[in-house]
Amino acid sequence: MKPTSAEFVKSAFQETDWPREARPEIAFLGRSNVGKSSLINSLLGTKGLARTSSTPGRTQALNFFLVNNRFHFVDLPGFGYARVPERIRSGWGEMVTSYLAKRTQLVLSIHIVDSRHEPTKQDLQLHEWLEHYSRPHLLVATKSDKLSNNELRKNIGSVQRTLHEDAVVVYSARTGQGRDQVWQAIESALAAFSC
Repeated sequence: MKPTSAEFVKSAFQETDWPREARPEIAFLGRSNVGKSSLINSLLGTKGLARTSSTPGRTQALNFFLVNNRFHFVDLPGFGYARVPERIRSGWGEMVTSYLAKRTQLVLSIHIVDSRHEPTKQDLQLHEWLEHYSRPHLLVATKSDKLSNNELRKNIGSVQRTLHEDAVVVYSARTGQGRDQVWQAIESALAAFSC
């Protein structure tokens, strides 16, 4: 799929703020500083639509982007960053869990992990939650260009073992590696929604 248009729609801090139209949605989730915004910008071929930051925990709401005037990308708050106040962190958890559990338009959850690091306990909990509730999901390991081929192979094996998942898309926002695979998964999810 070629993205021909993409625009920021809104930030939602609670369920009443979610867009009301029934367009399908693709959610991007993972821990803070894992590269969610960079992945979104890379997929859309833009530089600054989704806000990137060197400060983890910057995304504090569900950010909705309209793509091709047809479906939404949803950038969810990252989890696991210690410097964010506890009351905000607990609110994020409730907001994200509520969205993942209730949103009928959610056709695919893209769970992002950093290929340079072991998946965290929260990554495992998120993966198990998506599996338990039979939510369609795709596991994407970002920042692959920062590792040698041997390191990457070893680390992807670790991700597969830790999260009990054979299918991991290796991705680089810098080189575009994995971009076509992610778009194929998105297209399949969108096609299933419209059936």
